[in-house]
Amino acid sequence: MRKYLSFIKIEHTLFTLPLIYSGFIIGMKELPSIELLFLVLLSATGARIIAFALNRIIDRNIDARNPRTLIRELPSGSMTLNEALLVMLTGAVLYFGSAYFISSFCLMISPIPLVIFVVYPYMKRFTALAHFGVGLGMSMAPLGGYFAASPSFENILPAIALCLFTIFWGTGFDIIYATLDEEFDRKERLYSFVSRFGRERALIWSSIFHAIAFCFLLLLFFTTIQTWYAVPFLLLSGFLLWFEQRKADDVHLAFFKVNAGVGFVVFVMIVTGAVFH
Repeated sequence: MRKYLSFIKIEHTLFTLPLIYSGFIIGMKELPSIELLFLVLLSATGARIIAFALNRIIDRNIDARNPRTLIRELPSGSMTLNEALLVMLTGAVLYFGSAYFISSFCLMISPIPLVIFVVYPYMKRFTALAHFGVGLGMSMAPLGGYFAASPSFENILPAIALCLFTIFWGTGFDIIYATLDEEFDRKERLYSFVSRFGRERALIWSSIFHAIAFCFLLLLFFTTIQTWYAVPFLLLSGFLLWFEQRKADDVHLAFFKVNAGVGFVVFVMIVTGAVFH
């Protein structure tokens, strides 16, 4: 079990799960049932499993040449390709099954994120904009949560603002993560902001994207949340984005710990807005 959980990096769900429920709260018209909340959790977990399994399967040969990723399950041989495909299939059953029980609308649009999950791992082979693939994939979380609560495009603009925040937030922190592989990416002719522009310029772009992300959070605040009770959480989210840039040299702190905090702070801000607005 430890091997399978490590393969799909289940702990990375902390980045997107708060945003899924943030989108859900934005779309809520009444108090949801426990069953619906649980189905959203299952769907999110299934999508995460599919995304990570696809990434590991598609990149297995690249990972085998990278000293940093050589210990991963597929290149190290601790997991077979058939096992990885079975994990992905399990995630697909969880994802599509949950979408089916949530609503026919959610089931109808459920293949859309999978297209992004398939395309993203290949992007580093031909464009430095591959980081946006991460942001775009993550942005499906708040939209999915919104559609689970409100299966239509009615009043979707606040969810789109949260979606745009997520795109630029995810893109910015993926650039920080890419600094770990600067030399390897150049050697393998893989595309990233770091391999193309160098570490310093890439981190400047990362900070710009995080500034844009915060602007969309401000837009969400002033158009939808509109309560001073949520201001401390808005400011804290901005501080965490700034702190992430300040600590970009410590990728474990900036990428894993700070980002988990950003998602939860944004969630609390939206919950506070829903309660007090």
